Amino acid sequence: MTDALALDRQVCFALAAASRSVIGLYRPVLEPLGLTHPQYLVMLALWERSPRTVADIADALLLESATLSPLLKRLEASGLITRRRNAADERALAVELTDAGRALRREAELVPGRIVERLGMDVTELEGIRDSLTTLIAAARTPPIE
Repeated sequence: MTDALALDRQVCFALAAASRSVIGLYRPVLEPLGLTHPQYLVMLALWERSPRTVADIADALLLESATLSPLLKRLEASGLITRRRNAADERALAVELTDAGRALRREAELVPGRIVERLGMDVTELEGIRDSLTTLIAAARTPPIE
């Protein structure tokens, strides 16, 4: 009989341990870029599309706007982004890459390959894990049917 409460049977434990381990691999790779892992995620969203509203970035990263604000302030202080009120909607804050932020993308293009190298896993296997996690995230965010 298996123990349903055994630590090694818990999805939450496997996800938490994997998250800490993988994010830890990013630290030394991102350090020369002057980015933390959360800042890297913000930059990824902005490299996809800039300008974006704070709410749009928060939605893309599955974060609360309040969590995002300190990250944006640090990125602005480092000269990678600008924040300004949207002329069409004063409540919305537009976030846009600066020239330095756009230029940093060229250096950041090396990050995924370095992480794959450090993991020592096949890219196809990593893509499968990513796809499974994306499915899991969607399932966790779907309200239960009552």
